[in-house]
Order: sequence, then C-alpha cells, then structure tokens
Amino acid sequence: MAATGIAVLSAAIGVWLIGMPRKGTTLVPFSAGLLLGIVAFGVWPELAEPFGWLGGLGLLAGGFALLWSVNRFVYPVCPTCSHTHDHDSCANSLHGFALPLIAAAAVHSVLDGWGIAASRDEGSGSLGLAVFLGVALHKVPEGLAYGAILRAALRSRAGAFAGVLATQLPTMSGELLNRWLGPYLGLHWMGLPLALVGGSFLFLGFHAVHSDLRRRGPAPALVPALTGAVGAAALHHGLRLFLR
Repeated sequence: MAATGIAVLSAAIGVWLIGMPRKGTTLVPFSAGLLLGIVAFGVWPELAEPFGWLGGLGLLAGGFALLWSVNRFVYPVCPTCSHTHDHDSCANSLHGFALPLIAAAAVHSVLDGWGIAASRDEGSGSLGLAVFLGVALHKVPEGLAYGAILRAALRSRAGAFAGVLATQLPTMSGELLNRWLGPYLGLHWMGLPLALVGGSFLFLGFHAVHSDLRRRGPAPALVPALTGAVGAAALHHGLRLFLR
C-alpha cells in the first residue's frame, strides 16, 4: 500500500504539471525518456540476471515486436504511431497511448507487488526492506512518467487520474497472487511478463519522442528525452549502490 501511495502521488504531480503551458510541452518528451531509461537501466538488468544480457535484450525485442505486430496487423493500439497520422489535428498530443500504457503499467505494478511480497517471505527482514525501498523509489519517476503521458493522451485531468489509479492499484494484487501462486512458481517466471512490459514501454516511449519530434523539432524533443533517460540511469545506479 505504501508503494502504491507513493506511485499515485508521483503520477498526480505528473498530471498536474502537464497542464502548465511551459512545463507541459517539455514534460511529455522528458517522461518518454524516463520510460526508455527505466527499460534500459531498470528492466533490462532485471532480465539479465536470469537470462543474461543478450537473452534479456532478446526478450525485450520480442515484447516490442509483439506490440508492434498487434498495432500493425490487428488493432491500432497507438494511432499516433502511424506515419500517415496528422498530429496537428489531434485534440490530445498522445491520443491513443492511454490503453496500452495502462495495460503495460498495470502488469508492471502487479510484478512490483509480487516482488515486495516474495522478498519479504524469504525470511530476511533486510532483504524485504531493501526490495521495498527499491520499488518505492523507482515508482517516483515511473509514476511521474505515467501521469504526464496519460494527461497528454486523455481529455481531462480526471480521466488521467483515473488512468493513474488503474496503473498503480494492481500493485496490491501482487500480494494476493504471491500468496496463491508463490509456492508453485519461482521468481524466474516473471521474466516473460516483464519483457512484455519493457517492450511496451520501449514502443510507447520511442513513439512519444517521435511524435514530439515531428511536432516541435529535434532540440525541444530530444534534449528533454535524453535528460529523462539520464535521470532514470542515475536513479537506478544510485539505488543499486544504496541497496548493496
């Protein structure tokens, strides 16, 4: 519940900031960079532990390819990703991003909650505390990115905040799933849904930057995106040093 509360508060800040004209235009590519940085410096290293660096990269590529295939051949989960899409006619700069982001983020939240519960059940209080702190701290930039992107994708702050709750409340269901399925499944199985989440974040983050690039040009889009990615890298590196 504490980790969920931290994430919801962070996302609410993102929803609020995106409504400020000068900050809002910068926050969208910054948040997209955060998503990309979370994958590169958070999700990929987690996948590398059980599967190796190349194996983890392959799983991420598979998750990306799956969402791309669905978007291309089944259903346009991301209408703004189409090269024929007229961005200037959009009422919302990232319309179409909400549902795929909510779905991926909700799965990620379930895995976060499962990880907290499983580490606590290992019998080491220090391990459980370390994992909780790691999850709680990484939910701050993660929540900020979710809130900003959802606000840019939806018509109202109320709708964006409802989307925020949909992304973060599943964290608490990880506790229940750990109780029911934990004795039968090892933590290594999380690699597959985590790869799907990471691939989805790559897909959405890349196309959010691409959308802003087409709207405003290289510098206004790429500088905030790189800043967000560097911020995610610094946070995850700092967490690893702190939790050792």
